[in-house]
Amino acid sequence: MNKNKNIAVLVLVLAAGCSSTPQDGAYVPPMDPKRKVSEQDCSKPVDTGGGNLMCREVSAAEREAERRRMEEEERQRRLAAERKAREEEEARQAKLRREAEEREARARAERERLAALAAAEAARKAKLAEDERLAAEAKARAERERLEREAAELRARQLAEQEAREAAERERQRLEHEWLAGRAMLENFIATYGNVGKFKSVSGQINTFLDKTR
Repeated sequence: MNKNKNIAVLVLVLAAGCSSTPQDGAYVPPMDPKRKVSEQDCSKPVDTGGGNLMCREVSAAEREAERRRMEEEERQRRLAAERKAREEEEARQAKLRREAEEREARARAERERLAALAAAEAARKAKLAEDERLAAEAKARAERERLEREAAELRARQLAEQEAREAAERERQRLEHEWLAGRAMLENFIATYGNVGKFKSVSGQINTFLDKTR
């Protein structure tokens, strides 16, 4: 039976109101027993691609079961859609959380980098200040040592000069003492032996010397 004949059979079946009994002179030929039968509910759209079409009456219980099946399928579709939407929302929220965590990680890394730079700059400035302080202390210490050295040298010179003056004064006093002692000895010699004949010539020279050196 070709396609056109199938369509003709479908038209005859529909015209007969899903009954195999002739009505109003219409005759429905018997189905080919060798061909596949597609049994369908004639109250729904008919699928003509499944072989010979055979319409049948559907009971209320079957319609209720079909309704429940369709409602269950619809419920399952809604649940699946809700589950998919929930999964998509969870995935979106997870993505948002992940992106937020990545942003926070980048921000934290940037804060740590800036903090490290600030710490390094603070350490550099602190080291520079410490170096300057040490240099100033070293300069001040060198200046104090120079002044102390100059003061020590001055005291040494003054002490040496004082010692030289004292030595010179001692030497002067020694020479003066020797001179006075020698003069006294000469004067004593004149007083004792000046009139002695043998010493008169010497006594005269001694008197002349003493007169010149008064």
